[in-house]
Amino acid sequence: MFLSRAVKRASEGCQRSTIDLKHVAPRRYDRYYSTGKSNFVRIVEVGPRDGLQNEPRPIPPPIKAELINRLGQAGLRNIEAGSFVSPKWVPQMAGTAEVLSLIDPIPNTDLSVLVPNGKGLDEVFRILSTSISPDSAAKPPPPLTEVAIFTAATDAFSRANTNAAVSESLARLEPVARAALAKGLQVRGYVSVVVTCPYSGRVDPRRVRDVSRELLQMGCYEVSLGDTTGTGTPASVRAVLDEVCKEIDPSKLAGHFHDTNGTALANIFTALDLGLRSFDASVGGLGGCPYSPGASGNVATEDVVYALTSESFYGDIGEPCSSAPLRLSPSVLTPEWDVGPISLPLLAETGAWISETLGRENTSRAGRAYLARKRREQQLAEKAQAHLKL
Repeated sequence: MFLSRAVKRASEGCQRSTIDLKHVAPRRYDRYYSTGKSNFVRIVEVGPRDGLQNEPRPIPPPIKAELINRLGQAGLRNIEAGSFVSPKWVPQMAGTAEVLSLIDPIPNTDLSVLVPNGKGLDEVFRILSTSISPDSAAKPPPPLTEVAIFTAATDAFSRANTNAAVSESLARLEPVARAALAKGLQVRGYVSVVVTCPYSGRVDPRRVRDVSRELLQMGCYEVSLGDTTGTGTPASVRAVLDEVCKEIDPSKLAGHFHDTNGTALANIFTALDLGLRSFDASVGGLGGCPYSPGASGNVATEDVVYALTSESFYGDIGEPCSSAPLRLSPSVLTPEWDVGPISLPLLAETGAWISETLGRENTSRAGRAYLARKRREQQLAEKAQAHLKL
């Protein structure tokens, strides 16, 4: 265990659960897992927070709010909207409270924010408190339903990120989780560098297992395992998950894969094979980590949606190899995975818009391909229309 004895003694009053984590029903997902189908995959959009935090130039709050609004319109139902960290350490996240005040109401959508400590959580409580202004037109609190807390699998990364060893980090986070739960907020946990650490090398999967267990025992409904450096492969991801799932049911785990070496989608399918059904992604492939030199962005949300759902995108066979047409079976034409109401066209347009707005490359291959096909179809339609007028 990573918590020190002193911290454990101080925690006795909170009556932390000690029952077997593999036999506890998930705390939530009631809205998005209501069908009970094992092929439902929850996508947590982290672009507005994890995707933007490493951008070099300040981004005005109205742009961030517009991004969140567009993501909601594209059908994303779980969106990480920002974080309450010190602007000294992550300047790009300054102004999260203003961003939240500018977001349009998005039906059936859960918004979350990252909080590193009690001070950040206090800020969340402040903006969620009901306005006492006599002005009846005062805007209601933003629809935040969740906070996320974070730590790492190695002391080296934890010290670089939070100036604390893993045990110290967990000791700080437990009262934060307890206070958030007491106020009716859900709590999600992050574990960074689950495959390799930029400071200490390959990570022991047993450390990932133990840290994940601590986060679940302090009340997190789910723990997102982050391949922060993007060095993971299907083999290394499988090795980590095999160890973690010895004690933790995969329904309580999520995958967070950076695409530094182009293996993020392969890693997602490996995790799916092992029972995970929740994954973080970032529109347009936005992202990077200020404490992981060389790591590229998160896996693009468009790429994940395309990979999971686009078996039927091109329809039936257009030119069969014999006179007898070959009809594809329904299993081929029907997507294997269900991601809910997410619209790939709207998502692709959102990725292109935010990339152009930021003056950066849109790294979503599926998004770029969709928009290229759309442009070609428009050009063909215009040529056909012009031909008819001749």
